[in-house]
Amino acid sequence: MSNASLHPFSSSAVQHPLAVYGWDEGWEAEFAPYAAQGLVPGRVVRVDRGQCDVTTPAGVVRADTEFVVPHDPMKVVCTGDWVAVDPEGGDPRYARTILPRRTAFVRSTSSQRSEGQVLATNIDHVVICVSLAVELDLGRIERFLALAMSSSNGEALLHNAADSWESGAQPLVVLTKADLVPDATALSYLVQDVETTAPGVQVLPVSSMTGEGMDVLAAVVSDGTSVLLGVSGAGKSTLANTLLGEDAMDVQSTRGVDGKGRHTTTTRNLLVLPGGGVLIDTPGLRGVGLFDAGTGVGQVFSEIEDLAADCRFHDCAHESEPGCAVLAALADGSLPERRLDSYRKLVRENRRIVAKTDARLRAEIRRDWQRKLAEGRAAGEAKRSGRVR
Repeated sequence: MSNASLHPFSSSAVQHPLAVYGWDEGWEAEFAPYAAQGLVPGRVVRVDRGQCDVTTPAGVVRADTEFVVPHDPMKVVCTGDWVAVDPEGGDPRYARTILPRRTAFVRSTSSQRSEGQVLATNIDHVVICVSLAVELDLGRIERFLALAMSSSNGEALLHNAADSWESGAQPLVVLTKADLVPDATALSYLVQDVETTAPGVQVLPVSSMTGEGMDVLAAVVSDGTSVLLGVSGAGKSTLANTLLGEDAMDVQSTRGVDGKGRHTTTTRNLLVLPGGGVLIDTPGLRGVGLFDAGTGVGQVFSEIEDLAADCRFHDCAHESEPGCAVLAALADGSLPERRLDSYRKLVRENRRIVAKTDARLRAEIRRDWQRKLAEGRAAGEAKRSGRVR
C-alpha cells in the first residue's frame, strides 16, 4: 500500500497538471494556505548550489532556495520535495516553503556531528540496486534496508505486519545485471541468500540487457515515487534509462576487476516514467552511515529481535549472559554468526549516532563501558590470584 493510496485523488487533483508528478488530494489540502497567498505549487526535480529546478503547472522553473535554507541540514530543499514558489513575473523566483514531507530517506553525514543528509523525499518505493557482477555484500544490503525502514525522526517508514509491508516507503532489492549469472540454479541461490538477509522484502533479479524482470519492476514503480539507491557501478542509471525507454542518464562502463564505476550521476534527478509514476535517480553512495535507524535495524533483523524476547534478562546484550536465547540459537546453528555480527555492528553504530544528541544514552553507554572495564579488571585479578608462584 503506497502513500498515494492514503490520499485519494479528487477530481481536481486528477486533472491537475502536476498529477503525473504525484499531486493528489492530500497535497492539494496542504497547499491551500499558500494558494490563498498567490503562490504556485511545484515539485523539486533537481537541486544544485542553492537553487532548484521545480516543475510547476506552467512548466519547469528555476527557483532560489534562500528563504528555505534552515540551520537544520535535515530541512534543506531536496529532490522530491513539494514547495510553494513565487508566481510568474518575479526575478529571481523563490521557493518560499517546503510542504510537510510524508517520507524521507536519510543517512548520516561524514562529519563528526550528529547530522543527517536527506537523499530523497516523499517516496513510496525504495529500490536498492545490487550488482551481480561482483560478490554480494550482504552486510551492505542490511545497512541500506535499515535506513530504508527508518524515517528521519526515528519513526518507522515501514511496518511489518504478518509478513506484509504497510505504510510509508516500500523496500525492494533489485539484483541488477542478472544476465551475468546465466546458470538458473546459481541465480536462485543468490536470490535466496538476499531473501534471508531481507526478511519480508521482495528480491527481484533483473537485466537491462535481456529484459528479465523489467516488466515486474516497471509495474512496481508505476505507482507513486520510487528512488534508486546503491553504490557506484550498481547499474542505477542503466536501469533508469531502461524504465524511461530512452538514454536520459549518462552511463559509463564499470571496471571488470571489481565491478565499480565512476559517478556518472552527480545530482539527484526526478524523472516521469512513461508507464506511470516518477523515479529519483541518485549518485552512487560511497558510504551509507546510519542515522537514528534503531527501528529499521530491528526490522531487518526481526528474527534476532524475536529471539531476544525470550532472553532471561530484558536488557541482555547477547554476549555472555546466562539464559540468552540469541546465543542459544547461535550455538545450535539456527542463527548464522555472520547475521549476528552484522546486527551487533549496526546496533553499536546507531547507538553512537543517537548518543551524540541524547545525553541520557551517552551516560548509559559510559556506564556500560565502565562496567565492562571493571569486570575485565576483576577477571584479571582473579586469574592472577590463582596463579602458581
